Amino acid sequence: MTGRRTFTMIKPDAVENGHIGAILEKISSAGFKIIAMKYTQLSRRDAQEFYAIHRDRPFFGELIQFMTRGPIVSAILEKDNAVDDFRALIGATNPAEAAEGTIRKLFAKDIGENAVHGSDSDENALIEGSFHFSGREIY
Repeated sequence: MTGRRTFTMIKPDAVENGHIGAILEKISSAGFKIIAMKYTQLSRRDAQEFYAIHRDRPFFGELIQFMTRGPIVSAILEKDNAVDDFRALIGATNPAEAAEGTIRKLFAKDIGENAVHGSDSDENALIEGSFHFSGREIY
């Protein structure tokens, strides 16, 4: 359902630093329902496909290396106004610019290792969720 779902990944840096539980608590406390979730690791090929939009950007190689260095937690979240509300919850991409109390302000190291991914539109939420989950994995 467009408008009620968004996609997120808890990135390798946050997983490595033991922040999965705290991040999931922030998500749950903000009223999001987790309707799909898995602990996995992106292959190089999967990361390149998922981030294909950034293929021509100078940071692409570094992004792929970072996203494949360890496990992630991917999830589809549901709530009214999901994309916008989740973007507000995670904060600015650069944690130095993120609002107090946001996930990135609390758990991110820098703009490159910024703890979580959140879809930037309803359309991308559907695309990203479908990339990580089959229909039978979504509840």
